[in-house]
Amino acid sequence: MRSLLIFLCFCSLSAFAQTSQLFDAGAKPKLVSNQFEFTEGPAVDRQGNIYFTDQPHNKIWKYDTNGRLSVFMDKAGRANGTYFDTKGNLIACADEHNQLWQISPQKKVKVLLEDYEGKLFNGPNDLWIDKYDNIYFTDPYFQRDYWTRNKSEMSGEKVFLLRKGQNKPILLDSMVKPNGIVGTPDGKHLFVADIGAGKIYKYDIKPDGNITNKRSFFTETADGITLDEQGNLYLAGKGVTIINPKGEKISHIDISEPWTANLCFGGKGRRTLFITASKAVYVIRMKVRGVE
Repeated sequence: MRSLLIFLCFCSLSAFAQTSQLFDAGAKPKLVSNQFEFTEGPAVDRQGNIYFTDQPHNKIWKYDTNGRLSVFMDKAGRANGTYFDTKGNLIACADEHNQLWQISPQKKVKVLLEDYEGKLFNGPNDLWIDKYDNIYFTDPYFQRDYWTRNKSEMSGEKVFLLRKGQNKPILLDSMVKPNGIVGTPDGKHLFVADIGAGKIYKYDIKPDGNITNKRSFFTETADGITLDEQGNLYLAGKGVTIINPKGEKISHIDISEPWTANLCFGGKGRRTLFITASKAVYVIRMKVRGVE
């Protein structure tokens, strides 16, 4: 019994030490605003400004590095996940018509994709773009009340790659319900959250952009995901769960909302963790930088 207590105390101290390297002890997420219907898809530009979506209200919002909120775009294609490419375009999973959009800084929209082999996508959900502007995205089926259809045209729920300059996506993998997705900055590894299976998968990325060596990295039901400079993976869902590069849980951030949908690092120095959670958005100051 004594040895068990010593082991538990050691584990507790170890977890505290790892947490203290990420953010200050006692730090709590700060509410920015709760004026939304359902927040999602945060993405950060080169300056550290953060853009996020309020899908039911069909808007993309901007939270700038000075903490100011403003509407960036109305009639935003019911955008869900978003990500900036290297040219400053905001790429959006616009699932109003099951499309992938490119939104220029001047808010000009170009439809990049709307089908796979003649069949409508389920509804592009989240994405990650590598340093070469190759787009990796997930396509789960979540029935929307603004759709006229009530069933999928696809033979499953999948992960795709759209190579730079191409107009036909490449099927990478099938899952129960793929959702959050992020890759490492060196372009060697990809993480995908299968919210339907309650699993986080890790892949190796081959030189041609395809993926291989799929393995289970962590077991948890997660929505959006992101990475910090130490290689820790942040899972949105019931608050924020933080996993180290070995696939071990090292910390958790409680969020006082029914669901935490997504997150990204932004702000000056990329040390602000920005969290979209139900009708609200939160921030917490971190000791580590984000790498997206």
